[in-house]
Amino acid sequence: MIKDTDGKILPKLNPDETGGFTNKEEAEAKMGPLKERLAELQDIFFAQKKHALLIVLQGMDSSGKDGTVKHVFSGINPQGFTVTSFKKPTLDESAHDFLWRVHKQTPAKGYISAFNRSHYEEVLVPRVHGGQDKAETKRRFRHIRHFEEMLTEENTIIIKLFLHISKDKQLEKIQERLQDPAKHWKFDVSDLEERKYWNDYQEAYEDIFKETAKDNAPWYWIPANHRWFRNYLALNIVVKTLEKLKLSYPKLNTLTPDISELISPRH
Repeated sequence: MIKDTDGKILPKLNPDETGGFTNKEEAEAKMGPLKERLAELQDIFFAQKKHALLIVLQGMDSSGKDGTVKHVFSGINPQGFTVTSFKKPTLDESAHDFLWRVHKQTPAKGYISAFNRSHYEEVLVPRVHGGQDKAETKRRFRHIRHFEEMLTEENTIIIKLFLHISKDKQLEKIQERLQDPAKHWKFDVSDLEERKYWNDYQEAYEDIFKETAKDNAPWYWIPANHRWFRNYLALNIVVKTLEKLKLSYPKLNTLTPDISELISPRH
């Protein structure tokens, strides 16, 4: 969890970190039981409908947001899970406040939603590309904090995952997309253009952590140079978060008619 907001955070974090695992196989051996546990917890979570769970995925291009969603949530019931990707706002979206389109996609109680990019793009892209001054950025941070506070007070659990990839690893993944025909569709020339702004994005993320890493909506750092550790750690965080809720199936309504009468032969 990201808590040290007094100084620069990212230079202290190693995107090659593997948490004590020496290889992919060790991590994947633990992934199976964790996925089974997540499926169990989601079933109770959906039945209870007391909380909602929102997972925010942010990171540089090629940090693995799509892959994290695919590998972490592949074993759960799709009936209770949604994914939303936020692209450039449409004309209609731009005509409203910047959180309008986001609020509509937040999960209902009993549901889990993943945001592949999120409202944080509104304090990243405009700032890096010069369309947003410091006063506007501060104002948006304030609105984001209030927005997330309101959600948590209404029983939405928020997990914000920052997928931390190195600049060299990002280039390696972009090259993979160019070399593998099955990944050509993932390549976007703008990814190479955005690399010119790498340091600016790092600075912007530092401010995001400083302004919005709160107990009610924490940021978690996910080393993303190794896909297998990224997936394991994200899955582990989601499972541990759900376990803290001490979920239980709803009890039979005491007003329910006598079951023996309902299932008697005369019915």
